[in-house]
Amino acid sequence: MGAYILRRLLLVIPTLLGIMVMNFALTQLVPGGPIEQIQARLEGEGDSIQNLSGTEGGGVQEEPDSSYVGARGLPPEFLAKLEVQFGFARFVCAEGFTGKPSVTAPECQKEKIPALERFFIMMGKYIRFDFGESYFRSISVVDLIIEKMPVSITLGLWSTLIAYFISIPLGIRKAVRDGSQFDTWTSGIIIAAYAIPGFLFAILLMVLFAGGSYFQIFPLRGLSSSNWDELSFFGQVLDYLWHIILPVTASTIASFATLTLLTKNSFLDEIKKQYVMTARAKGLSENRVLYGHVFRNAMLIVIAGFPGLFIGVFFGGSLIIELIFSLDGLGQLGYRSAVERDYPVIFGTLFFFSLVGLVIGIVSDLVYVWVDPRIDFERRG
Repeated sequence: MGAYILRRLLLVIPTLLGIMVMNFALTQLVPGGPIEQIQARLEGEGDSIQNLSGTEGGGVQEEPDSSYVGARGLPPEFLAKLEVQFGFARFVCAEGFTGKPSVTAPECQKEKIPALERFFIMMGKYIRFDFGESYFRSISVVDLIIEKMPVSITLGLWSTLIAYFISIPLGIRKAVRDGSQFDTWTSGIIIAAYAIPGFLFAILLMVLFAGGSYFQIFPLRGLSSSNWDELSFFGQVLDYLWHIILPVTASTIASFATLTLLTKNSFLDEIKKQYVMTARAKGLSENRVLYGHVFRNAMLIVIAGFPGLFIGVFFGGSLIIELIFSLDGLGQLGYRSAVERDYPVIFGTLFFFSLVGLVIGIVSDLVYVWVDPRIDFERRG
């Protein structure tokens, strides 16, 4: 087993490198960048105001205010400094130059840094877990992730735990009572829950229980109340649970339905096998047959889906839920970073979360062996 784990750990390196290469290459093909984003913001406001003033269609076109910088275009020196600051270019100065490199120095000139060189510079920093600083927020990427992490931990961790602790017993119960009224009614409820999109269910919960058209039972936004610091420890726990009930319920609904049906089908496949009939013929109790023999075989496929479910819910699947319940987590951070072309945040989070996902995949294999000791990853072919 040790040799297998070592091979998997070594495989993490080329896999992670491939992920970063593909995404970095894609960003080179997408039009626009952080420099263009800043330029559009500063230069575009004047045009937006003029468009809102209704000058089209025969209206009188006023001369733009010459004092407005955006009307004249941004100075080349400013754009050059931005390119150097963001790592897209560098100043190359003549030999013997002792001053501060700048675009205004006659001895210096701006030189574009090739994309391949920028990629290797970035990966060299990421190997040391130096993710740099956000282009637009003046805060390090690590601090930014830590700042947004509580929301994603709340949604991801609680959703995953609830989904597993409810879905697995319910799926086993449905498999044991396959075809009964209990199985029929619960299947109808589960399919209906799966058919409802998560964002629509979140809006429904908000309308019903968060001061919409019916009841004002739960708060609409945030993870804590304004008087959080004044509450006792027990009061803080209750306040936290009070705030997370609706968003966690909304983010759990889809994974809950999928996991329940997956568990049921896995158990049904195992219950019909010959070794189960043999165990029953030997006089073993039903619980001993289910949890001593069937469980470890049926749960393999459920365990196989854990890394994807965990990563999807924990790190990437909460954008809409965050928007609806006004929660500022990693979902909104990733979306805003992509729109703004905030490359340090995009690639820093991609590197970190991809690494976490690959490690969790290895942990999943170890859980395979724990559930069923007959599995031996060393014996291949």
